[in-house]
Order: sequence, then C-alpha cells, then structure tokens
Amino acid sequence: MGLSTSERKQRIRRRIRKVSFGTETRPRLSVFRSNKEIYVQLIDDNNGKTLASASSRDKGLDSKGTKSEIANAVGKSIAEKAIKAGIETVAFDRGGNLYHGRVKALAEGAREGGLKF
Repeated sequence: MGLSTSERKQRIRRRIRKVSFGTETRPRLSVFRSNKEIYVQLIDDNNGKTLASASSRDKGLDSKGTKSEIANAVGKSIAEKAIKAGIETVAFDRGGNLYHGRVKALAEGAREGGLKF
C-alpha cells in the first residue's frame, strides 16, 4: 500500500524544510493552502519570528474572482508588506504543495510585487 496524500505531503514538506531556511535578511516565504483560502508568512527561522503575513481572508483584499486570481493578489500583498519591512529576497517554501495552480499564482504575484526568489 502506498502513502496517503497527507503522508506524502508531510514527506515533501520535511524535504523542502531541510534546504529552505529563513534568516532576518532572507526570510522563508511559507505557503499554506486550504480548500477555500490561502495563507502566506515571512518567517525568520533564526529567531522563530513571523515578520509579515497575508491571506485571502484579509480585509483590504478584493476577494472576487477565481481562487488563482485571489492567490495572485495575496502574493502582491505580501510583497508590498515585505518591501515596507525592507525585505527584497526570500526563500520560497511551498509547504508540500506542488508548484502549480494557486501556489504558482501566489509566487508570480509576489514576483510582480518586487520580491526576488
């Protein structure tokens, strides 16, 4: 019997976290995707602090359109917050999700907003 979806995702997540480590100058851009919403955080792993966060549930975000369009807007939102905090480069952590669909749309939105990864 093979791995369940959640076990497979956990295995991928651990593999990504071995390589992706956030510092104060280059934080980890961590993505969490649920069935309805998408959440993203900039994490400094050295100090164990979240520097900035954004989600599809934020008040100022226009929540109309497809889930991918909303994810793109969340990416732009986190990029804006990061640049205000003086952060330009990040380490992308897709959180065990495939780089496809909403995760890809979020990453492209963050790049459009001015983040480099």
